[in-house]
Amino acid sequence: MDFAFSAEQELLRSSVRDYLRDRFGDERVVALAESDAGWDPASWRELVDMGWLDPSLGLLEHAVIAEESAYALLPAPWFSTVALAWPLLDDALRDEPVTVALGGVVAVGPGGLTGTVSLVPDLGSVSHVIVRGDDDALYAVETAAASVQVRSTMDRTRRLGELTLSSTPARRLDAGPASLALVRRRALALAACEAVGVAQRALDLAAAYAKTREQFGRIIGAYQGVSHKVADIFVAVQLGRSLAYWAAWAASEDDPQADVAASAAKAAATEGAVLACEYAIQVHGGIGFTYEHILHRYYKRAQWLEAFEGYGREHRAAIAAAILDSEGAVA
Repeated sequence: MDFAFSAEQELLRSSVRDYLRDRFGDERVVALAESDAGWDPASWRELVDMGWLDPSLGLLEHAVIAEESAYALLPAPWFSTVALAWPLLDDALRDEPVTVALGGVVAVGPGGLTGTVSLVPDLGSVSHVIVRGDDDALYAVETAAASVQVRSTMDRTRRLGELTLSSTPARRLDAGPASLALVRRRALALAACEAVGVAQRALDLAAAYAKTREQFGRIIGAYQGVSHKVADIFVAVQLGRSLAYWAAWAASEDDPQADVAASAAKAAATEGAVLACEYAIQVHGGIGFTYEHILHRYYKRAQWLEAFEGYGREHRAAIAAAILDSEGAVA
């Protein structure tokens, strides 16, 4: 059986890579990350026009875009919209930047919604946020009608915010709370794909530097202390990529192992991305530790992804529980 991406999916990858190379080079990403908004709102229409939010795209196509957009460190709420909100969107929201408040429940009253939800991804960059009410329904709230406080977080390309509602009007969605399980599964798979993109960029930067930087009259890649770290990054990238693609395929096919695959991919790929960035910084030596170098921004995205929806130890515990439960059922 052929598990490779199709020719159409590889063409999508090339298209995404070319666009990001032309429009989001390192200098522009840094400038946007340091700006007050953190992104260019005009770029959202470009993503829509290029079909990145086409309803016909499936999870495997989203996996390709997630990997490539993370490689370029795209500062836009694409992950929040597609990885989090996608299964919940209706026609009115399909082309809008949307995020989901996974971490809390708000009160539903006759005048609207009331409550506070923290750690909402990309809250300052979206037009709508989807929240869960205490009646077990999901609601879409316009951020312009709510109180939004963007917090100073480590990764300035994906900022977190606090949403406060006070009898805020909202529109009830057809999707029910059971859809949140699907949201989480997709989000873990696409977070793993993003982590692969981050780790691949760290590998490319480290390998290029090790092949050109000279110290004591020799290319530094000739030293085992450097070459072994680059090799370790390569191993982490390949393991993370294998599991991330498995998780995306399993979720797209509604495979019985989809939740196990998502947990395995999330744990391995995000931890691998953190390791890749740490080792790449060490390979670069003094310049790698400076604020001017791009690597620390990838390191911060890797740490954001590692913390998202549970660290690796939590997902490994879930995998162990699934294995033991399965063995108990067989026994």
